[in-house]
Amino acid sequence: MSGGNEETTVRSLLVAVREGRAEDVPGLLKELGSAGRKTALPEVKALRTEVRGWDWERWHEQTKVQRALRVAGAGCHTGAAAAAAWIGGRDLFDWDRSTTDLLLDVLSDREPAWLGDVAQRLAERPAVAQDEYRLVHELVARSGCAVPTADGYILGWTAEMTDGTLLERLRDDPQTPILVPRIFDMIETPDRLTWSGGPGSPTHWPTALKALADEGVLDRATLVTGCVARLLRGGRPRDLRFPLTLIQLLGTDVEERRGRTAEWIGMAADAPSPVAAYAQEVLAGLAAEGWLSVQDLAEMTGPVLFRTEKKLVRAQLSLLAKELRRVPGAASELLPLVADAFGHADTGIQERALKLVGRHLAEVDERVREELAGAAAALSPAHRQEAEELFGAAAGADDDLPYEEILPPVPEPRRVAGPAETVAELIEDLVAVSKGRTDAPEEFERALDGLVRHAHRRREELIGAVEAAFADAFWMEKDPDGRNRDPFHHGTYGVDVVLAALMGRVRHERIHHASVHGRRVDSCAHLGMDRVVDARLWEAASLIGSERLPFLLAAPTWHTGAIEPSVLVERLRAYRDAGIEPAPVDLAQALLRVRKADPSAQDAAVRAAELGTPAGARLADWLTADASLAPAVRLLPRSHAEDKTKREGNWRLMDRLVLKIRERRAVREEFPPMFQWLGGADVEVTHRCTHWIGEQQHWPGVLPDDRETLATWLLRGLAVAVEWDQRGVTWGLTALAESDGPVGPATHLAVAIGLGCRHAEDRLTAVDALLVLAARGDLDAPRLGGTLAGLVGEGTVKPNRLADASRTAAATGAYATTWAVLAGALPDLLAAEKPVRGLGELLAVAADCVERCGATAEIPALDAVAERGGSSQLVVQARRLRKALRNPSLPDGQAST
Repeated sequence: MSGGNEETTVRSLLVAVREGRAEDVPGLLKELGSAGRKTALPEVKALRTEVRGWDWERWHEQTKVQRALRVAGAGCHTGAAAAAAWIGGRDLFDWDRSTTDLLLDVLSDREPAWLGDVAQRLAERPAVAQDEYRLVHELVARSGCAVPTADGYILGWTAEMTDGTLLERLRDDPQTPILVPRIFDMIETPDRLTWSGGPGSPTHWPTALKALADEGVLDRATLVTGCVARLLRGGRPRDLRFPLTLIQLLGTDVEERRGRTAEWIGMAADAPSPVAAYAQEVLAGLAAEGWLSVQDLAEMTGPVLFRTEKKLVRAQLSLLAKELRRVPGAASELLPLVADAFGHADTGIQERALKLVGRHLAEVDERVREELAGAAAALSPAHRQEAEELFGAAAGADDDLPYEEILPPVPEPRRVAGPAETVAELIEDLVAVSKGRTDAPEEFERALDGLVRHAHRRREELIGAVEAAFADAFWMEKDPDGRNRDPFHHGTYGVDVVLAALMGRVRHERIHHASVHGRRVDSCAHLGMDRVVDARLWEAASLIGSERLPFLLAAPTWHTGAIEPSVLVERLRAYRDAGIEPAPVDLAQALLRVRKADPSAQDAAVRAAELGTPAGARLADWLTADASLAPAVRLLPRSHAEDKTKREGNWRLMDRLVLKIRERRAVREEFPPMFQWLGGADVEVTHRCTHWIGEQQHWPGVLPDDRETLATWLLRGLAVAVEWDQRGVTWGLTALAESDGPVGPATHLAVAIGLGCRHAEDRLTAVDALLVLAARGDLDAPRLGGTLAGLVGEGTVKPNRLADASRTAAATGAYATTWAVLAGALPDLLAAEKPVRGLGELLAVAADCVERCGATAEIPALDAVAERGGSSQLVVQARRLRKALRNPSLPDGQAST
């Protein structure tokens, strides 16, 4: 091609790319020689840089141009590494795979070794290898290079293969014997293998792999080894579902079972329930065949009996019973292990273990007998008489000691460290907060206050330090034309907006718009909390470094976010003496944070009024006003929720939750707009909130002195979370328990919902909150019990989850507190028209609490349940609870209700 024609083609190529005509690029590249492509490459790179800086409003045009750039750059690069880096660039990512065939076209004239190099490099990029598997695979096939085994490539392969012809495709694909064994080495099992239907589905991977193993396409021994290794490594249940199903389908022979005894024992001890049950089944089979030694059984038994799954513990006790009958002389080694079950939470398991020990007690010597008698102290008081008959009086030696309730120490408020003394220290704080190295609210507040203070006193020094420390921050970038970008269009990104404002990197119109036209909050408290936090940041951004903001009034003095009243008075005095009017948002947040429960509050109110300023007068009025802003909380009848469920879906609890907002004129008329929703109006709010509550650490700091109001605004998110089984939603309960202010129905309802969450870690947080409230004297146990009864009765809280939470609370030593809560719940649950499924487990916890703390009470409807026929857990535990409540001989110091 002549120079003139080549130059024309280069121009045509660049025009096609700029216009986003990706389909025209391959033809134009084929008209260019290597020199022409080398000439075009710098222009293509420059255009890519330009397109990166385009405003988001041009995203549709940007997407088209980036597709054309991807194809053009791939064709212009001559080096494999550069070409792979270009194709795999995040900004050029091809979401709809529209460039795959175009890329293959422009690369069709390259050498196989070059294509293989590109393929291997792309395979090492997880997103490209997975989402653009066909491109990478085609390059591998054309080059004849080794099949990549990176995780991303395997994920793409499994997604590509999974359809109605899975077995045929796996059988015909030469990659199958290479990639299948690698699946077991992956940290996470590919989704298509985990959610691929049941064994009868044509997309079921375990069934397909079993068929290929039977045909000899795959090596069965390799699959078994891979499954065992993956199961032993552990992980989430969803990641273990595939290897467990596969090994169950493949089966194991005697040698495979015998040769892996240690692995099966490890799984039985530590693996998730389904895997542990399978390993236990294998080991039981080995025992029945005579291949499991007493030592191996002992090694297995201890960890299994300490597991919480009752089914596994019962199965282990059954296995021990068989082996004790089969192996003479095993009792001395195995019975002390059986005694480990004496402390199990389930009294039925305790009884089984005690009877098993009793059957073989004559086979052990006096030393083992004494050891077993000592272990009997862990048994429930319900088994006290049987244990004494078996071991003698020594088994109940500690039973006559007075009962003592154990509650956690009342949390002491921690003082927040003052702001950084030097700019260097401040930069460390800012980097930690900005880059997410800490999410502690007190660290955020300390960094923000320090930033404001140093910007006021050492502005130039601070600017130089920020410029060096945040040179790579997203808000430091400029558009190609040199103008500041607008990276804060969608929010503040925390303290970054204040830093960017200090550096002049935030458009003035953006700050003005956010400060003056803060979006209105309707009924969604989550959005309201976020807007308050953002409003503080926008106000600080607008005033940073000016004389109007020397320091923050709202900087907390306690870790809860609260401010000591006397400290706030002195801060207002400093503002008055300097002739500065407080910033409206800063002052409003400071008022919401001032600790009214502080002993100095009344004296501080007097001194605030003496300041003679409007801000001082507002503080004085606030300290002497009503204690809480809290709305009234009530639940609509269930029929209302059922009607809404039919129309709009399963949102029962949230649809029943109605907040009647109390009007507070001071808040509505004197506070900035983003706070006024807290002042409410005399209306009922029933709008649905669909926001994910997540973990927003700054929300409690908005209302640290008014936990009932905070509880009210957290309720909607908790209601959604418990009905949709979401995880990590009870974090706010810790703040509620440790904050100040009266405790009412909202706080108790929030704790009740938390006790019924699906995930154990959420229930544990709720238990901690319950015990802290009790330790502070703020728990209304009958109210909490009645609330729980309503939630269980309607199906929002499942009895087994409540039983687990109650058992956890009791196990800390708070048996009387736990019983007081359950005593408030049981009357309604026992009298329910429709039997409450799982109530027997809750009665078992209640009975254990009463047996240990010695409470006495009359529970309506308990007699009716206890006098029913049969031996169901409900009836057995009702009888046990009734007997415990009516026990006439209580040791001194035991409790009663």
